[in-house]
Formats: sequence, structure tokens, C-alpha cells
Amino acid sequence: MTSGRATAGAGGGERTAVLEGVAGWVPGNPVGNDALPEAWGVDDAWVRRRTGIVSRHRAGPGLSTGDLAHEAARRLVDGAAPGRVDALVLATATPDHLCPGTAPALAARLGLGTVPAFDIAAVCSGFVYGLAVCHGLVASGLYRRILLVGADVYSTWLDPGDRSAGVVFGDGAGAALVAAGRRGDPGELLAFDLGSDGTGHDLITVPGGGARARASGGPPAEKDAFFRMRGSTVYEHAVLRMTASCRSLLTSVGWDPADVDHFVPHQANGRIMSAVAERVGIGPDRCVTHLDRVGNTGAASIPLALADAAGRGRLRAGDHVLITAFGGGLTWGSAALRWPGAPPTTTTEGTEHVAVG
Repeated sequence: MTSGRATAGAGGGERTAVLEGVAGWVPGNPVGNDALPEAWGVDDAWVRRRTGIVSRHRAGPGLSTGDLAHEAARRLVDGAAPGRVDALVLATATPDHLCPGTAPALAARLGLGTVPAFDIAAVCSGFVYGLAVCHGLVASGLYRRILLVGADVYSTWLDPGDRSAGVVFGDGAGAALVAAGRRGDPGELLAFDLGSDGTGHDLITVPGGGARARASGGPPAEKDAFFRMRGSTVYEHAVLRMTASCRSLLTSVGWDPADVDHFVPHQANGRIMSAVAERVGIGPDRCVTHLDRVGNTGAASIPLALADAAGRGRLRAGDHVLITAFGGGLTWGSAALRWPGAPPTTTTEGTEHVAVG
């Protein structure tokens, strides 16, 4: 099974797309491992050893994916000049409704008017897929600046009795601005590698609620409303697919693993992240990790990790950044970029993580 590779800007003259800034937000207070349900039979040491997670955040009653997406996105667009954003893309596996998509309501709430807005359903690969889509829309000349948001509230889909997913997933949102630029500009999106394998569609799933379940004619099973993941098989696929994708992308962009200043894998599980980094040939000192504090936040994990790292002063102008993700579908993808501009103005306050180039 092969995946699709694309070099950003190739064949399109000098016009390309650049990353202008990122921001993130997680709700509420951290839920530490010691606060997990007693019925799960886990303790702090067990969770840390198996996942690398110390705490995660839960949205709580009344907060949905759209709410979290709004909190992250407004940190990039509040106070912006009218017309600064002319399209919105939302990557999520936990939309506010099965129908319609969440993106149009988010655009309206942000005061973006009647800009085109749509959802991407690539699960935890959604932000990388979204970057590629935004690059294409911008490099083609169709739009000049697009707001990309990755947001998920997995806590609404978790089975209270399923500790394997319960210890891993958290809720959060991350946002990025992708804008028109020229080859060599700060923040240039250099290349992408995307792929999927639908034969593994049942490895990560919420069985009930969609057209397939409704077409069965029978009453829905209560447990079909919950998120399900076949952990050990997913681990094998995730390591294999992300490793191969990163290697392929490094070849296409002309980077050696030593050329990567920062490796930002999807924050799924500490063991997966370490295994991929080791196989690609990137040491732990160059891996950006946010998982320990927020858990697996789905499509939000990469922009949250980027915003956190930038807010801590870790990312510098011109740094080579490699990102990679794996999610249900099965889907996977990687992207290479140069970190934007002059050193960004950054703030980190409470549960807010902002880095604007």
C-alpha cells in the first residue's frame, strides 16, 4: 500500500503556502492519574509506564467540540481586520452533530461572515490532512488565508467502563493560520505525505449512529455509541505507517534525519512516539512532547504541542519541523515545514497556549 507524496509549491510557480501562527486551548483543570475512577484498577505508576501520561483535561458538562474550537481559534482571529480570514477548515472526529458539519457554525461564531467552512474527518490525522488541504487551496490562488482548527472532545464518546481508552484520551483544540507566500518565505510548508488503508476501518471506530448502523434495521446496541479501539493492533499500524511516512517525506524534501530540529508526532501514546522517533533516527532531545500534560487530544494534539513548544521558547525562526500523525480510517500523514518568521510573540497562561508568528 503506497501513500501520496507532494512537494509544496511544485508546479505552481513561486506561490506557495506558509504557516503564520498557532494557538491552543484545553478546558478545565488537569485530571491526574490518581483522580481516575477507582473501578479501573489503575494507579499513577501504571498509567505513566504504559502511556507516558500524567494528566489530561475534560470538557465537562455543557462544552462541545465547537466550544473548544472557538476558544482556540479566537486567539488567532480576535481583533483581526475584516476579511483577514477567507476560509475555515475544521478537523474533528467528534463533531457537534452528525449533520450538519461544525465548521459553518464555528465560522459564524467567530464573526467570519459567509466564508466557506467545512469539516475534515480523518480522525487523529485530521490536522495534517487539513494542512495539506489548506496548502492546496492557498497555493492554487483560490484563497489567501485559511483558519485551520483541530478539535476533539473524546470524553463525550468514551465508555465509562473502558479504562484502556479512558486513561489515554483528553479534550482540547488547536488552531493555525495558513496564508499565501512565496518559496523561501518564513513558515513555508515544504512537503506532505498522506495515506490511508480502509481495510483497517474497524480498528478505531464508533460503531453506532451513522448510516451503516441505521441501515441495519435493528435497534441500536447501547454500547455501539461508544468509542472502540483495538489497541495492540493499532500500535503496530501506527508505528509502521508513521515511520514509513516520515522516511518517505524526508527523502522527498531532501532532509537527513539529522536535519530535523523538532519532531512533532501525534501525541497518541508515549511508547508509540518513542518507537517512531527511534526508527526514523531522531533522538528524544528533538521530540516535542505535550502528551504527559494533556493526553491524546486527537486532531488537536499537533497544534497544541506546537503552541506549547513555541510558548516555552523552544521553536526558533527557520527551524526544520517534521510532523506526523496516525488515526482511524486508517489514515496517516506527515508534513515538513520551516518554523515561521522572526521569533514569534508567545504567551502561555493557564490552559491557554498561544504562538503567533
